Amino acid sequence: MVKYILFDLDGTLTDPKVGITTSVQYALAQFGIQVEDPDSLACFIGPPLLDSFREECGFDEATAQAAVVKYRERFGTQGLYENQVYPGIPEMLDRFVQSGFTLGVATSKLETYAVQILEHFSLAPYFKVAVGSLPDNSRGEKKEVIAEALHQLGARPDQTVMVGDRKYDILGAKANGVASIGVRYGYAAPGELEAAGADFVVQSVEELSRLLEKLR
Repeated sequence: MVKYILFDLDGTLTDPKVGITTSVQYALAQFGIQVEDPDSLACFIGPPLLDSFREECGFDEATAQAAVVKYRERFGTQGLYENQVYPGIPEMLDRFVQSGFTLGVATSKLETYAVQILEHFSLAPYFKVAVGSLPDNSRGEKKEVIAEALHQLGARPDQTVMVGDRKYDILGAKANGVASIGVRYGYAAPGELEAAGADFVVQSVEELSRLLEKLR
């Protein structure tokens, strides 16, 4: 029986595409890399930023860390608000809280940004905890974020489910013995959620809501 639900933020509760891609575009420009179409940077939505700058751009560790600093220059003042809540999310969260679920956010995003976004879009009251990465790049792996969320909630893994749109959410849940639900309306590549071993995959917010009610 599920008592606790952990939600990823980007691509699961909100669509952050504009804010993230334009902030990555800004950061890359500081290193002489001009990207004309920010949509081509959607691969940065989901993974830890440090990993993305290394893997997508071939940056070494020092350059990747410097790129994260540049990204945060723009994202921390503008990009985090270039975002929108997926339709049906507030109603679903309200229904779950009213029916007795305890909700938390587990995101690879900087924790302070996650809290600001939840407050800005009036989602914060639904969540008992919001856990993310830290400014020194610690707690950078999703499994670490989920572990900390479980700790703060005092939640048993076998009573918890993780909801997310990328393989990192699924793999992080598995590492903590937590069931996982992958949502297709986010930013996973075709087959990504299944390949990661998601326990369930849903197509929409409505389908997610129905599934979670059945897992009570």
